Amino acid sequence: MEDKITTLLKNIPKVEKGKKVVLGIDGLSRSGKTTLVRNIEEHIQEKDIFSCVLHIDDYIVERERRYSTGNEEWYEYYNLQWDVEWLKENLFKRLKESNELKLLTYDYNSDSQKLCSVKVPDTCLIIIEGVFLQRKEWRNYFDFIIFLNCIREERFKRESVDSQNNIEKFEKRYWKAEDYYMKTVSPIEQADLVIQN
Repeated sequence: MEDKITTLLKNIPKVEKGKKVVLGIDGLSRSGKTTLVRNIEEHIQEKDIFSCVLHIDDYIVERERRYSTGNEEWYEYYNLQWDVEWLKENLFKRLKESNELKLLTYDYNSDSQKLCSVKVPDTCLIIIEGVFLQRKEWRNYFDFIIFLNCIREERFKRESVDSQNNIEKFEKRYWKAEDYYMKTVSPIEQADLVIQN
């Protein structure tokens, strides 16, 4: 794995003094994004490179804004799970401008958002991981995007037993949204690097 990460990092722009490089780790649910981010983090810490990791799922909206809205379930997941424009203005546009981001962060226990601060060093690799990162509103803010490609059957095996027993939700909500993303955005073709996982 160490050799793979070294090779992978040679492909992305170098983090030079006073520079912020924005790396996107895109991929559908359970494709291995979080594991890859952890491996990259460990590797660059050994090289004394600062990193700032942001998980796009930390910034979803409250349930009432994304469930039972009158729209189809896949539409809710793709278009309403996040406030896409708010994140564009307050996260993506400010990544390289600011040393501190004020982000509405979702709390699963209370089903609410609260404003949290994220420090971004002057020199660092900013890693953003999550689904649907290459949507048109966000794509141009990345310096480099890796897409983790993994077949649906394999990804579904990685879900919890409870989740697997609720296959109808996957069919109506998640998979239809994923199909829409793959068809309309073409993330594999757009990515700078594709990893078969």
